[in-house]
Amino acid sequence: MGCFCSKDLPASDLVTDREAGTILGKPLVEFNKLYSLGKELGKGGFGITYTCQEISTGEHFACKSIPKRKLSSEEDKKAVKTEIEIMKDLSGVSNIVQIKGSYEDRSSVYIVMELCSGGELFDRIDDLVKSGSYYSERGAAGIFSSIASALQICHSVNVVHRDVKPENFLFSSEDKENAKLKAIDFGCSVYIKEGIELKDKVRSDYYIAPEELRGESYGKEIDIWSAGVILYILLSGNSPFRTNDEILEGKLDFESQPWPSIQVSAKDLIKKMLTKNQKKRISAGKILEHPWIKSEASDEPIDGVVLTRLKQFRAMNKLKKLALKVIAEGLSEEEIKGLKTMFESMDSDKSGSITYQELKTGLHRLGSKLSEAEVKQLMEAADVDGNGTIDYIEFISATMHRHRLERDEHLHKAFQYFDKDGSGHITKDELEIAMKEHGMGDEACAKEIISEVDKDNDGRIDYEEFCAMMRNGNLQPQGKLLLCS
Repeated sequence: MGCFCSKDLPASDLVTDREAGTILGKPLVEFNKLYSLGKELGKGGFGITYTCQEISTGEHFACKSIPKRKLSSEEDKKAVKTEIEIMKDLSGVSNIVQIKGSYEDRSSVYIVMELCSGGELFDRIDDLVKSGSYYSERGAAGIFSSIASALQICHSVNVVHRDVKPENFLFSSEDKENAKLKAIDFGCSVYIKEGIELKDKVRSDYYIAPEELRGESYGKEIDIWSAGVILYILLSGNSPFRTNDEILEGKLDFESQPWPSIQVSAKDLIKKMLTKNQKKRISAGKILEHPWIKSEASDEPIDGVVLTRLKQFRAMNKLKKLALKVIAEGLSEEEIKGLKTMFESMDSDKSGSITYQELKTGLHRLGSKLSEAEVKQLMEAADVDGNGTIDYIEFISATMHRHRLERDEHLHKAFQYFDKDGSGHITKDELEIAMKEHGMGDEACAKEIISEVDKDNDGRIDYEEFCAMMRNGNLQPQGKLLLCS
């Protein structure tokens, strides 16, 4: 799909306004005369992605809308321009989402791109099983070869994606046979340039490479590490590493189920991708030539426990975040020493909430060494209700040490908050009410969360199941948001 440039627009749709200034370096347009925005698809550090319809043709696309007020620094503006440039350089590649055009009006920058309507990676596996098919190594290899192909193309033009995770691969359509798996979201992507070192930590905790954790310079190899984590999850339903220490140690579990029944060559490929020494890590091109990808993946059904785990892996971030917020609301002044003062010092306009710029300025004033990308990630993770700012309670829940929030007395209070009738169980209706109160989800979301957390399959979450969820796994990217000791 080719790019759609401003020179192709009718003169009536161009806006000449010298005072407004431009970020993309081309005339402003009246975007709402070109496209109508539809439902929200997802939020990022800066922008919100919507469905959209081109008014002149009726065609449907996805549109990332980025308010200019969030692009306060030259670095921010450069990042948006780089994202657009990278997407143009990757146009015509079947495993990468295609850009249609980039636009700018007085208030926002817009990136219009192909609409991938077939769902996320793990959703498709779930659909496969529901349809009566089974999940095998060969199926996983087919899926994973699409991921490796996308990375090979990126790396061939010296682009590092830097945010390789399951959520950033979508199927192009709902066509079960012919839909392509496509890499999306190039908001963190950069070009590798000679003489410039990359050191920013930008990705989610599950997928971060050891060299990133150590603060070392890195290259394309970080994408390979992240892809290796995805492949491990695809074949086992579990993350290979749950803490930063485990990532740095790099020890892989190939003993527990289902690994004894998985092909040796699959484990060989994972080892080559999750090699701690980035210089010895396998390349994307070599992945595609690996025997497991080409011919050795088994067509036997993978242990059913893997599918259960994959559902659980998508699990519980929403409920965890909401529970932490509930706990933070009940903390005493003594338990949050200093944090109220810190919040008030960052809230420079005394509005009761912190914007991205206020957070960045406040952290810098406090001597924080967080990179621009990490501040964006902090903002996104702490903004529980997704309104673009961090309120006081969101700030407390994002900055308190996790072990203080996860003490028994705090967990019990949070459980009681959800268990409205005091029955000792959280039902779907109770969870739906709580999530709606905080603007976090609907009936379908509540139903999915119940199914993921409910281990005994009685349709409810008991206290033991609630505590297990709160204490296990990572709340991405909560681990790096601790601002106080």
